[in-house]
Amino acid sequence: MVAARITVNGKETPIAPATPHTTVLDFLRERGLTGTKEGCAEGECGACSVLVARPGVDKPTDWVAVNACLVPVAALDGQEVVTSEGLATPGAPGTPPTLHPVQEEMAVRGGSQCGYCTPGFICSMAAEYYRPGRCAHPEPAAGADAEHGPNGFDLHALSGNLCRCTGYRPIRDAAYAVGAPAGDDPLAQRREQSPPAPAATEYTLDDSAFLRPGTLAETLRLLRDRPDAVVVAGSTDWGVEVNIRARRAECVVAVDRLPELRELRVEPDSIVIGAAQTLTEIERRLDGTVPLLAELFPQFASRLIRNSATLGGNLGTGSPIGDSPPVLLALEASVLLADADGEREVPLADYFTGYRQSVRRPGELIRAVRVPLPLSPVTAFHKIAKRRFDDISSVAVAFALDIEDGTVRKARIGLGGVAATPIRALAAEAALEGRPWTAETAEAAAGILRAQGTPMDDHRASAEYRSAMLGQSLLKLYAQTTEAVSS
Repeated sequence: MVAARITVNGKETPIAPATPHTTVLDFLRERGLTGTKEGCAEGECGACSVLVARPGVDKPTDWVAVNACLVPVAALDGQEVVTSEGLATPGAPGTPPTLHPVQEEMAVRGGSQCGYCTPGFICSMAAEYYRPGRCAHPEPAAGADAEHGPNGFDLHALSGNLCRCTGYRPIRDAAYAVGAPAGDDPLAQRREQSPPAPAATEYTLDDSAFLRPGTLAETLRLLRDRPDAVVVAGSTDWGVEVNIRARRAECVVAVDRLPELRELRVEPDSIVIGAAQTLTEIERRLDGTVPLLAELFPQFASRLIRNSATLGGNLGTGSPIGDSPPVLLALEASVLLADADGEREVPLADYFTGYRQSVRRPGELIRAVRVPLPLSPVTAFHKIAKRRFDDISSVAVAFALDIEDGTVRKARIGLGGVAATPIRALAAEAALEGRPWTAETAEAAAGILRAQGTPMDDHRASAEYRSAMLGQSLLKLYAQTTEAVSS
């Protein structure tokens, strides 16, 4: 087994003597790359953002911004990382480096005051700067709006970065001012080459191990022999446990690069989404093919989190307030579960059994999610939270309706945040099916929907508020659909 190594700003360095639980953030800072900052240690602020070379959607390589505070450095064995320090071009001896175009625009437009958050903004902005398909001056991008600049810059790229003192206008101005990468830009040229192949990793130190098997079969045998192992993909959940709760595991098994978990296949009767595809990859590969998922993605955490988080991880945690389960329940999705003895398919409606519990057995892994076709034509995802983006939902409601000749032929409603598990609103579905899609039907079903689940009072919302929002969501859906028909 080759010693674990990582390439940082073009220089290869061994990961040892870092422990298997050491984050990329701590690894970089211990080596003097202090532009990478810790603000929250849970993926909320983006001060730790760095660039990683990942398999591309439109080119062989994409430069992807991730939260260095959440990713174990061992997870990047064999991979390439660029920090804010690595973006500038070194000058001749005795002369300062030449700023990267993103750094230059942030400087001249006053995008930094105290500077603590600035390197993270720079890295997130650089990832969007290099995104294939982003147009540049002087031709304005089609559909430019408040969240998309004339240069095609998508402000959602910065949704995971917080600034406490500068204010966002000058940062937005800098983002909207960057042009296209120059022809000789080395990071732009790097996109034309494939990223490093995933390294099979066996990194052990101080009685703890980080393991990345090379195949799914090897992974399943390992999980059979080590049912106590913690399985990670994007590490957006486990990284918080390590940082905030000081959790440690004797064995961590990474599945994020397994080819068998990274497929996305459109079949005649279903769409199969690999459990280790990141949400950003799914979003860009589906490109609106599943409108309900397309509505979910911008509301799921931040771009930084979506660049690492996976559907398999979101379902694996079993959280009752995860954003994807209500949507997948409305889509009548199923999960493909694999272990060393074989594979089985379980409807998502039967998957959750209790608070953070499921039918998944020890040694079993979520391999993929299957979404049946055809899709219902009337869909909506309503996330009620205190912030518009990058927040945990108080209530999440997903709708998928078939309406023919003014009658609801089929209704599927997924709910999150109102019970110990994500649930289907079966009674409300029954109140809609076979009835005309009218204000009276919507009102009656909304009253039933308000009584679904067992909502509780907590710091995000009261039980009464959650119940009220369930009914209001259905009335909102009715208003939206009738507006669309009348227009």
